[in-house]
Amino acid sequence: MRLPAILCAVVLTTGGEVLAAGEKGAAKPGLPQLNPEFYAAQLFWLALTFGVLYYVLSRISLPRIGEVIEERRSRIQRDLDEAERLKGETDKALATYEQKLAEARGRAGSMAKETRDKLAAEVDRERTKLDGEMAVRVTAAEKSIADKKAEALAGVDAIAADTVGDVVKRLIGEQVSADDVRRALAPRS
Repeated sequence: MRLPAILCAVVLTTGGEVLAAGEKGAAKPGLPQLNPEFYAAQLFWLALTFGVLYYVLSRISLPRIGEVIEERRSRIQRDLDEAERLKGETDKALATYEQKLAEARGRAGSMAKETRDKLAAEVDRERTKLDGEMAVRVTAAEKSIADKKAEALAGVDAIAADTVGDVVKRLIGEQVSADDVRRALAPRS
């Protein structure tokens, strides 16, 4: 609190010296700041200005700047720690996801294999059943064909005998008996 009083005293003293020098009328040519008479006052004001600046910077400005820098540093560190924690959680979630995906693929593969096996077994059963039905139908068709063939062959002899009888009647004009025609067509042993 005494600082303003000291500053006023110094200003008055230094100002008085400058005024006294100016009243003497000994104005010297050149730069006044290079005049050796004013070195003491200049050094005093230099020291006073440096002291005030040092005090303001060290007690007021620099601590505030330091607090801001420290707050930023701690915020950055907190953000880095949070990012590291989140990265760990993400890596853990990704590993879990990949594990679940591999398990799902395994289950899907086994389900597909089971379905293929079931369908193949069902197709084999149906094929066997159809093969059996087809064999029965083929056998029935072959029997039917054999019966029709036997009927046809039996009828062929009668038709051949009738036809030969009609041909002979037209050629020679006489009626030939059916027994004679059959004997003539019968294979000779």
